[in-house]
Amino acid sequence: MDYKKIAASTNTETRDVMKMSDPVGNVYEMVMVISKRANQLAVEMKQDLDAKLQEFASYSDNLEEVFENHEQIEISRFYEKLPKPSLLAIEEWKEGEIYYRNPSKEKEMFG
Repeated sequence: MDYKKIAASTNTETRDVMKMSDPVGNVYEMVMVISKRANQLAVEMKQDLDAKLQEFASYSDNLEEVFENHEQIEISRFYEKLPKPSLLAIEEWKEGEIYYRNPSKEKEMFG
């Protein structure tokens, strides 16, 4: 996933949660959908970071370790500057980019 393309604000921002919850009609359900998506993004970001850092893993001491350590630090700094997964998930919700379904609601409608 290209995290740079999602323009999520890293600043504190007031949001109208009642308006944001219109697609599901329930604030608590909206929060659950956003939190599950934020967890998915957090896992994905962690896996990406681990994969990139694994490229520099060294199991022996050598002189190149200092240079590799510098690259690891730069990669870590890049990920630290990214918006938090919760902010990314909120932005995706606002843009209508999150697919979700509620099986209990579907059961009520079709059951």
